[in-house]
Amino acid sequence: MLRSCLVMVCLWLSPELALAQAPTRPELVTAETEAAIQQSLEWLARQQDPQTGAFGTQPEFSRSVGLTALAGLAMLSSGSTPEAGLYREELQLCTRYLLDRTAPNGFIIEDASQAQGPMYGHGFAVLYLAEVYGMSTQPELRGKLRRSVDLIITSQNDEGGWRYFPKPDEADISVTVCQVMALRAARNAGLSVPKEVIQKAVDYIRRCQNPDGGFRYRVNDAAESRLPRSAAALVALYSSGVTEGPVVSDGLRYMQRYVPGPRTTRDPQYYYYAVYYSSLATWHAGEQNWKTWYPALRDELLRLRHPNGHWTDPWIGNDYATAMALIALQLPYDYVPIFER
Repeated sequence: MLRSCLVMVCLWLSPELALAQAPTRPELVTAETEAAIQQSLEWLARQQDPQTGAFGTQPEFSRSVGLTALAGLAMLSSGSTPEAGLYREELQLCTRYLLDRTAPNGFIIEDASQAQGPMYGHGFAVLYLAEVYGMSTQPELRGKLRRSVDLIITSQNDEGGWRYFPKPDEADISVTVCQVMALRAARNAGLSVPKEVIQKAVDYIRRCQNPDGGFRYRVNDAAESRLPRSAAALVALYSSGVTEGPVVSDGLRYMQRYVPGPRTTRDPQYYYYAVYYSSLATWHAGEQNWKTWYPALRDELLRLRHPNGHWTDPWIGNDYATAMALIALQLPYDYVPIFER
């Protein structure tokens, strides 16, 4: 994490350096991949509302705080910050939009998105704001971020998880993972997070694991494993400091059934969710897993990419798919602290 922070600080202090020095291409990132990343970042930037700073091309996800945060994370992954780099203006707009949508109690929400599981959006928004904390000149960022983190903490239910709305009643593994990553990013940024909150979340995730190593949606659900949520569960465990033991090794073994490729069955509706979390899980798992997964995913994403630079998702939107794909493809550059090994 220290190296990423130092790189970000240097880019912030010297915008000219950020613009003048292109990063060295990491191992496994081909020239074709690098060119695709640049074109796709340009496409993504054009989808931002220049007035509000929001993203969201599908009507039901219009002005989504979650999509705005994910697009911002994709641009942070390129090495830009809100103060330096090719996408500094877009990142400033992302930050401003999310701060403007922060309610007095800390809930980050666009009113129109109430029906879309708003704790997802809140979690991604807190993750993004925690990453830009310290590299942004927005004076109210710390206070609003603190309240947003506290809202997550007080919304945890007795099982240790979270659900769609900020109240401690139900829980599922998907929303729980989103909040755990946000809390980890906040802790990395220097905000206090009680250890017992993280431990309760880890215990909840462990109880969702099935005998085959995958994870079910909720503790009391049938033992049905799916790649998207199983990869997400592993990322939350890594983010919580659980890096070894049967819960991790069994989860990774389950994931190996789904190495990307023409013979691997994809879940179309949750494909880009799986792209995001499976790349993060294998990145954190170490070189052996990463060197198998990343080239396979890289080649699959390049095949699926539209010639104009975007990836397609008819459910949430092309800006969502493109942000998720870009985060995955740019992980080897290691610019964003929460994504660092």
